[in-house]
Amino acid sequence: MPANAHPRSYDAVIVGGGHNGLVAAAYLARAGRSVLVLERLDHTGGAAVSTRPFAGVDARLSRYSYLVSLLPQKIVRDLGLDFRVRARTISSYTPAERDGRPTGLLVGGGEQRTREAFARLTGGEGAYEAWQRFYGMTARVAQRVFPTLTEPLPTRDELRRRIDDETAWRALFEEPIGVAVEENFADDLVRGVVLTDAVIGTFADAHDPTLVQNRCFLYHVIGGGTGAWDVPVGGMGALTDALADAARSAGAVVATGHEAVRIATDGHTAEVTYRTADGEGVAAARHVLVNASPQELAVLTGDPSPEPAEGAQLKVNMLLTRLPELRDPDVDPREAFAGTFHIAEGYRQLATAHAQAAAGELPAVPPSEIYCHSLTDPTILGPELAARGYQTLTLFGLHTPARLFDRDNDAVREELLASTLVQLDTHLAEPLADCLATDADGRPCIEAKTPLDLERDLRLPGGNIFHRALSWPYAQEDTGRWGVETRHPNVLLCGAGAVRGGGVSGVPGHNAAMAVLETGA
Repeated sequence: MPANAHPRSYDAVIVGGGHNGLVAAAYLARAGRSVLVLERLDHTGGAAVSTRPFAGVDARLSRYSYLVSLLPQKIVRDLGLDFRVRARTISSYTPAERDGRPTGLLVGGGEQRTREAFARLTGGEGAYEAWQRFYGMTARVAQRVFPTLTEPLPTRDELRRRIDDETAWRALFEEPIGVAVEENFADDLVRGVVLTDAVIGTFADAHDPTLVQNRCFLYHVIGGGTGAWDVPVGGMGALTDALADAARSAGAVVATGHEAVRIATDGHTAEVTYRTADGEGVAAARHVLVNASPQELAVLTGDPSPEPAEGAQLKVNMLLTRLPELRDPDVDPREAFAGTFHIAEGYRQLATAHAQAAAGELPAVPPSEIYCHSLTDPTILGPELAARGYQTLTLFGLHTPARLFDRDNDAVREELLASTLVQLDTHLAEPLADCLATDADGRPCIEAKTPLDLERDLRLPGGNIFHRALSWPYAQEDTGRWGVETRHPNVLLCGAGAVRGGGVSGVPGHNAAMAVLETGA
C-alpha cells in the first residue's frame, strides 16, 4: 500500500505483526479503538508462521515456533479464534543403551505403561514414584501460576502465598533447578529428561546461580495449568492467520511491507515514522505498542540499548518419505516420534555440552530433541503426501550459542547439523538420510536455522527465541503493573521480551491491550 494510504491518527499504532501484536490489535479494535499494525515483512506472524520451505513440495511446516502450551484459552475465547490444538498421545521417548542392548524410556500411553517403562529402564519402582511426586508438585504450581499471566503482576510475596507450597517455592524459585533434579532422581537419563525443560532455548547449566534455567523450566511446566505441549492444528500459521482475521474483522488496519523506523513521543501522544517501498510516512497515535525486542524498542525510541541477548539453539525442519525404524525393538516409531524424542540429553551429556560450548567449542555430542507434527495433525501435508505415508520431523538443538557461529555461520551450521544427525542415527536401525524426501530440484528436504539465521530473518536479538532471558512472573521494581510498561507512559512493549513473555502465548499482547484500556484513552 502507498505510504500515505492510511488516515494519519490512530488510538493505537502497533509495531510488528507477530502473534502478540495481532492479539493486542484484536483486543483494542474489539474495544472500539482505531488500530494500525505496521509489519516490516510482506506477511504477518513473525516467528509463528507456516511455510512451504521445500521447492515443489506440498508440506506446510511450522518453520520456527512449533508447539503450543502457554496460549491461554481465555484469549482464544475472547477473540473468537478459529484455532484448535491436539494433545500428543505420548509425552516423550528417550533412547538409551543399557547392558549392551538398545532400550529407552517411553513416557505416555497410560500410567501402567509408563510405570513399566521406568521399571524396565531403572530396575525398580522408585524412579516412577519420584517422577509422579515431582510432576505432581509442578502441576499444582501450574494450576496456581498460569491464571495469573493475564492478570496484573502479583508481587513476589503474593505469588508465593498463592502457590502455598514452600518445598515447590524453594525448588523452582530459590535454588538452582539442578538441586531439585538431583534430590529427586538418581538415574542420569531420567535427570536429563527433566532438565531439558530448563535449557530449551536457554544457555545455562543446571546449577547456574542466576536461576535463568529455573525461569525457563517454570514457563515450560505451567502452560495451560497442566504443562502440556500441544500440536497446533494446521500448523503454527493457523494461529496467526486466525489472529490477523480477528484483528481485521474488528476494524484494525494491518499494513504489511511497512517498517517502523522511529517513535517520537512526549508521553501523551506519539508519532511513528515508517518506511515502505514508496517512501516514508508518519502515523500519529495516543499509544504505541511495540511487538519487537527490547533492543529494537531502544533503536526506535533512541533510548539506551539493553544488554545484548544471545540465542542458543539449532532449528531443523525435515520431510521424510517414512519414519525410520529404531534400534529399540520395544517401541513403535509412530509412538517414539509422536512425543518429544530426546537425543544425547542425559544429565551428564547436557552438562558436558554446556561446558564445551561455554569454552567456545561446538558440543562434541550435541543434544537435541525431535517430534513429528504430522503424526498428530496430518493436515499440514497435501493429500498425496499423506496418502503415501510422508511425515515431518522438527528438531530443536540445545547448547549452541550464537557466538559459536560468528566465524562462519554457513560452515558451522553444516558441521553442527551433520554431528546432530549422527547422534540421532546411533539410535536408528537405518540412516535418517535414507528416509529424507527430495524436493522438486532433487535436494533433500531438510533445512537448518542457527541463531544468526534467526537474527537475520526475524530480527530476534542474537537469535534469542525469547528476545532476552525469561523473567519471573511477578512484579519487580521496574516492571510496572502489567509487565509491558516502558519509561515512556504511552509506549508499551508487547513482544516476547515483556515480563511474562516468551513462547507462543499472546500474553504480552493481551496485557499491553489491558494496560491501554485501563487508561480509558
